[in-house]
Amino acid sequence: MSKPSRSLKSSAPRSSESVPPGYAIDPNAPPMLRFQESIPHLPVPSLSSTATKYLESVRPHVDDVAYANTEAAVKEFISSPYAAELQNRLEARAADPSVKNWLSDWWNDVAYMGYRDPVVVFVSYFYVHLDDKFRSTPAARAASLLKAMLSFREMTERQLLEPEKVRGAPLCMDSYKWLFHSSRYPVKPSDIARKFDPSTHNHVVFIRKNKFYSVPLVDASGKELSAAELEVQVERIIQDAGSDPSLPIGALTSDNRDLWTDARATLLSASSANQKTLETIESAMIIVCLDDTKPVTREEISWACWVGNGRNRFYDKHQLIIFDNGRSGFLGEHSCMDGTPTLRMNEFVLGAVAQNKIDLGPPRTGDTGAKLPGPERLEFVVNGEVEKLVRDAEGRFDRLVGEHDLFVLHYEGYGKNHIKKFKASPDAWAQLVKQLAFHKMFGRPAVTYESAQTRKYQLGRTEVIRSASVESRRWVEAMVDPYESDTHRATLFRSAVARHLQYAAWAADGQGVDRHLFGLKKMIKAGECEEGEGNGEGNGGLPAIYRDPSYAKTSRWELSTSQLSSRYFDGWGYGEVVPDGYGLSYSIGDDYIRWTITSLKRDTAQLRHYLAEAATEVRVMMENASAEAVKASSEGQGHQEKHKHRL
Repeated sequence: MSKPSRSLKSSAPRSSESVPPGYAIDPNAPPMLRFQESIPHLPVPSLSSTATKYLESVRPHVDDVAYANTEAAVKEFISSPYAAELQNRLEARAADPSVKNWLSDWWNDVAYMGYRDPVVVFVSYFYVHLDDKFRSTPAARAASLLKAMLSFREMTERQLLEPEKVRGAPLCMDSYKWLFHSSRYPVKPSDIARKFDPSTHNHVVFIRKNKFYSVPLVDASGKELSAAELEVQVERIIQDAGSDPSLPIGALTSDNRDLWTDARATLLSASSANQKTLETIESAMIIVCLDDTKPVTREEISWACWVGNGRNRFYDKHQLIIFDNGRSGFLGEHSCMDGTPTLRMNEFVLGAVAQNKIDLGPPRTGDTGAKLPGPERLEFVVNGEVEKLVRDAEGRFDRLVGEHDLFVLHYEGYGKNHIKKFKASPDAWAQLVKQLAFHKMFGRPAVTYESAQTRKYQLGRTEVIRSASVESRRWVEAMVDPYESDTHRATLFRSAVARHLQYAAWAADGQGVDRHLFGLKKMIKAGECEEGEGNGEGNGGLPAIYRDPSYAKTSRWELSTSQLSSRYFDGWGYGEVVPDGYGLSYSIGDDYIRWTITSLKRDTAQLRHYLAEAATEVRVMMENASAEAVKASSEGQGHQEKHKHRL
């Protein structure tokens, strides 16, 4: 996830707007989508390009014998007629005018909709909001955030939002339609998503003590509620919910997707009224979870935003989370969009409130909300079978979450301001800190995934930056060698930074390794490989490049990393992607680097320790090397002056 603009301005384009080369403004499209049709389609890399990058990314992880085998498998594959045929099929798919993105349908299914493990822990991601010192009650905090969110919703739903750009290139805005009034649905074998009409479902749903409440966002005259009126409604919900929790129907959404599919059918069969209740929840603008806890530490609030208690939630939708001490956060439903749209929305909402750039409406008085109908309690009709399903889901959630660790390292030794003094990329710097920390802990490079957005292409989502490299391995080995000089280490460090930036640029341009190899594999037709017909291998099975152990090893993401930085956030994160790996989200502030580390209790606290140690060692190394360079330059100038004087 990369960082969008922090600007709170999202107005329509100026008539004098300059159009980037290669793009055109569609005069018939709304402002948000004015560049949409001219945004290019995702390219298909060449076989030779992918082969070269793939081999380079494999090298730091395998020995000479394994690498020789991999090299042979790759060369055999790309020179075979079958590889050329797969490439032709993929290029034909990409050239099909009806296909806006050759990857998107496949990837959305494999990575999200067809994925059957629980979304919470494995798919969802969370943001921790910076505290609001002026709103310390849950009602005031929830009301102000919702009121600001209504402005962003209007710009999004009316498609007036200013398109995002990266280096002047417009980004695809298609996924924004899933930001509000949408829901994921459990379906076998692959889930679906539904978007609702906000004009006929103009409400928000709250959860308190596992009880659901619907609140209209306008009054009887159609006027949008003020923050004060929303605050009254939240107070009514908290009072009505009382102290006793209800049967947590929301826990069903925390379960394996196939189990939730069956449970949803059972819930609907228990009473016809449950269909309407579910649709009211699923069609809401957003879910607001009013938790009865008061998290204080970064670990406490990160846990609470990431998973909560598994009950006061509805994980199939985006959720705003409000705590009883006024703290807040956000849980993203990942299936239809990546983090940049939700980041932009959260930044807009938080920034608008913090900077008083949103009209919250008239101040609260004694009769505020008196004419508003109270929140509607959404009831579920349950039977013994439904109750058992809920209890079973609770048990599975508790076991799953109980197996996990979450630690936060808020490293205040330096941030991007200090990093930039060395004319280095803060992101590449942070990635190399991770490589050094992992090596300290395990004695080898980490197979590392860093997310790069590909929204510069229509329906683009992400590509992998393979962060471990030959250059990063050489640098790490120099760092742990006590006989190496900091000057040499710094030279190797800059080489590793340059390599990282190059691969990041490739990934953003759709020229990475992983999505292309995935696409080629998807082009294999049923029966071709099993029967050994025309596959260029002569021995049946998948082509050797996919059966080679290096393929599985170097696409098994021990470190799943992603950077997202915002002055309005105090943390963010997600879960690990392999059982023996780590989720490693990070933010780079002006004077800090913050990592959130999750794992299945794989010595997570030790990795936090090594990250801090590595971050300090990198700073010391670069400072020492810089001082040595200054000294050498000074001595060189002194020598020249002496020589000049003799002349």
